[in-house]
Amino acid sequence: MTQTKLRKERIDLSLEQKLDYAKLMVHERYTNKKIMAISGACSSSVSRWKKQYLAELNGETPELGKALTPEQQEIQLLKKQLWRSQRDNDILKKATALFAKDNPLLT
Repeated sequence: MTQTKLRKERIDLSLEQKLDYAKLMVHERYTNKKIMAISGACSSSVSRWKKQYLAELNGETPELGKALTPEQQEIQLLKKQLWRSQRDNDILKKATALFAKDNPLLT
């Protein structure tokens, strides 16, 4: 008989919930095990929330994934808006160059 390893069911928590759990660990000194019991999340997730929260408190914006703190979420949003604006400007510059090239009155 082969033994199959049972996977723990995936738990979807909101960013607010993850932030609350991270705050409990950092500010209220809850242990990872206690947060695991309360949230139902695995140890790697709980450790990641705490590490990410501490990094965000130090002003680091996550490159991948969503930020936990409102300040870092706003920074991510602004970076995304800036990227889109720069992309749109590049597209407009290329389009303008093409139209100018095709229109002899503009050269």
